[in-house]
Amino acid sequence: MSTQAGIPLPRVSLNALAEPLVTDLQERADELRLGVERQANGCILIDAGIESRGGMEAGRRIAEICMGGLGGVTLTGAGTTKDWPLSVHVHTQDPVLACLGCQYAGWSLTHDETDFFALGSGPGRSLSVKEPLFQELGYTDQAQRTCLVLEVDARPPQELTDRIAADCGVDPRALTLILTPTQSLAGATQVVARVLEVALHKAHEVGFHLGRIVDGAGSAPLCPPAPDFVTAMGRTNDAVLFGGSVQLFVTGDDEAARDLAQRLPSNTSSDYGRPFGELFQEYDYDFFQIDPMLFSPARVSVTALESGHTFRAGGIDEPLLERSFGGGA
Repeated sequence: MSTQAGIPLPRVSLNALAEPLVTDLQERADELRLGVERQANGCILIDAGIESRGGMEAGRRIAEICMGGLGGVTLTGAGTTKDWPLSVHVHTQDPVLACLGCQYAGWSLTHDETDFFALGSGPGRSLSVKEPLFQELGYTDQAQRTCLVLEVDARPPQELTDRIAADCGVDPRALTLILTPTQSLAGATQVVARVLEVALHKAHEVGFHLGRIVDGAGSAPLCPPAPDFVTAMGRTNDAVLFGGSVQLFVTGDDEAARDLAQRLPSNTSSDYGRPFGELFQEYDYDFFQIDPMLFSPARVSVTALESGHTFRAGGIDEPLLERSFGGGA
């Protein structure tokens, strides 16, 4: 067992749980319209939208890899919006470890000589433990093989993959990197599948005791991809900010559950009210100028398990979704 703020967490290996999912993704590459290649150092690159077409099913599977095999991701037509009925639904029995310990894109990966930059998510983060978050979670993993998912539209240079492997303590031949451009169907799907993770991250930011979050689920409309990065990135964010719905099950008293529900939705942010792409451009493409409290689902329900009471806040904003997604005729 490991602990988070004194609360026992399941001692599972995220990398071991994810490994068969990664192997299956590679073996089904042709079926899923993915490209697979090896760098000279042996690192495996899986192209999910750069030159290979990829698709929603590939993105769904990649999202489950991002969660370290601890969560299920489905595509459903029972959406929460009238004009955008196709939704991505996520559930995990261990939200803290699956979402914050694995799915969160918290590892910044750069290579100055080529201006390459990507944010890494997935089980490899728990081997490198570069982020202070892992000290809070009290979790580290050990494995001989690992994987990261990169939200990027270019292949990483080999010097960087050598460094990633070293930081994870594995041979480069045991490292798999899945490349998911946000402009692609696979990329859009796996980003929208972070709707629950966004809620967990916001709960952490507002100081809620993570060890009290027992279970969780979320859904958000699958946005149409766009050919340029800023529009595509804006739409994936807006799918969560204006269309995302999350339910958390927590221990503790009603007052804490009610307070969490009231603080979580995106409409509590001073930057709420415009499509993310417009906001991003106004802030000169600087993420750090945007209110961090904006990054949260549109609608939240928090159930206090001891009392059985559920507290709700926020709401789906269909006009802003339509403005962002560009419905057309």
